[in-house]
Amino acid sequence: MCQILLQDPKFFQLLLQIDIDLAEQTRVQKCSCGGVLHRANYPRKPRGCLKEARADFASRFSFCCSQCRKRTTAMSVRFLGRRVYLSLAVVLLSARLTGPTAAAGRVCATLAVPVRTLRRWQAWWTQQFPVTPLWQAACARFMPPVATTELPTSLIARFAGCAAESMQRVLTFLTPLTVRQ
Repeated sequence: MCQILLQDPKFFQLLLQIDIDLAEQTRVQKCSCGGVLHRANYPRKPRGCLKEARADFASRFSFCCSQCRKRTTAMSVRFLGRRVYLSLAVVLLSARLTGPTAAAGRVCATLAVPVRTLRRWQAWWTQQFPVTPLWQAACARFMPPVATTELPTSLIARFAGCAAESMQRVLTFLTPLTVRQ
């Protein structure tokens, strides 16, 4: 799954379209002060992205209120918070740590992801993710329970479907983590 999705332009287009839809949902909600939200995207230099898709992934959808100037960033399936690597890369490459293969090693080398970064992501999955409000609210919904010591692999396994559908569901599940609450 790792190599296929990280090299699939159609999947990157799907992620972009989902983010466009999430941004539109955010924009129409208006600001809490009642002001209109205007586009004010954050520039990004994404890593773990196909060269053909970099232009589409060079900004994170965000808005600025016309009255109070408060920023509102839309949830995203492309970006996992402020990380420079795409959420797809963070999830898939972290999953590879629990079951490394030669193919996964080649993908890591191609994307130039340092081993130290991979270890940091794995620590986040096993130590910080389980205490997030998202996981605290959702973990009981999975049967059998997700093994937190094997995250994100055990989480990916709970979302059925082909590789693209499964990963789309995982990334959509993680969208609340992509914005500050």
